[in-house]
Amino acid sequence: MGRTIAVANQKGGVGKTTTSINLAASLAAKGKKILLIDVDPQGNATSGFGIEKNELETTVYELILGECSIEECILKDVIPGVSIIPSNVNLAASEIELIGIDKKEYILKNEVDFVKDRYDFIIIDCPPSLNMLTINSMTTADTVLVPIQCEYYALEGLSQLIHTVNLVKERLNPDLDLEGVVFTMYDSRTNLSMQVVENVKSHINSHIFNTVIPRNIRLAEAPSYGMPINLYDPKSAGSDAYLLLADEVISRKIS
Repeated sequence: MGRTIAVANQKGGVGKTTTSINLAASLAAKGKKILLIDVDPQGNATSGFGIEKNELETTVYELILGECSIEECILKDVIPGVSIIPSNVNLAASEIELIGIDKKEYILKNEVDFVKDRYDFIIIDCPPSLNMLTINSMTTADTVLVPIQCEYYALEGLSQLIHTVNLVKERLNPDLDLEGVVFTMYDSRTNLSMQVVENVKSHINSHIFNTVIPRNIRLAEAPSYGMPINLYDPKSAGSDAYLLLADEVISRKIS
């Protein structure tokens, strides 16, 4: 049985989509079979694999509205080992269209259950907000992985996110756990990055990954070429870091 991981943080620009893309690709590089679900209306995880998101007829939007089956919207093996359920800006309308729908918190879960056994890991790239799409992602997930940028306001919003995870666990998905916190955009030359890491460690009692993702120009360039970092520049520090994170995720035992 595979593990479904929602990559979530309601703050934008923290490396959430970068982590979703590169963790998926790095897990695949380790021989795992991956499904990446893009639940962000910006569709950056979709375009980050070189997919022309605005030309798609079946996306997670059509899936959530019941207009297609999950089989019809999976793009198989966009790179070896990684299949994708894509997204585009149409998804932004889903919040309104789901008003009044019964059990709308479980729409994504009910679809993913059909294919879950085929994959070692399902990675869900959540939108940068705590809305119905994020709730759907968390009811589908076994765990939530939280990327945190090494900056002054890192702790702000983390407690709110953990509170949301706990609420979903209490009311909608009793099996939900926190996969852990991963630090992104780490700059070893600055005291601030080190202070942020120590500050977060002292404030939360959740699992914190040993791997930190460095601030790395090659990581920033890769999406514009439609490639994950391990294909764009396999010798870069960013590629090394995400492969190490994949190792940690694989070896992590969730209760």
